[in-house]
Amino acid sequence: MAIEATQENFAQTITGPLTVVDFWAPWCGPCKMMAPVLEKLEQQFAGQIKFVKFNVDNGQELAQRYKVMSIPSLVVFRNGVAKEKVTGVYPEAKLAHYFNRKLAEE
Repeated sequence: MAIEATQENFAQTITGPLTVVDFWAPWCGPCKMMAPVLEKLEQQFAGQIKFVKFNVDNGQELAQRYKVMSIPSLVVFRNGVAKEKVTGVYPEAKLAHYFNRKLAEE
């Protein structure tokens, strides 16, 4: 289960070698489409990638800080530093390939 981030705990949740933060909102249709894909990938990459969810309705400032203009957006953090952003809906296989490439960069 992905960690639910808040503005208060965000800095702690993004620590670690590789963290993927899903910027989403409950009213977002594409976000609902991505949820089961991310749940499967979270199981597949358990122990390798930390998955975090952040509801943009609970903190526009954080979304703006990481230049999240549309959702769903996945921001990849390495050791607490934002490195890349992927926006939109992606098939499971394509995201799995992307995550494998990110792991290979370590």
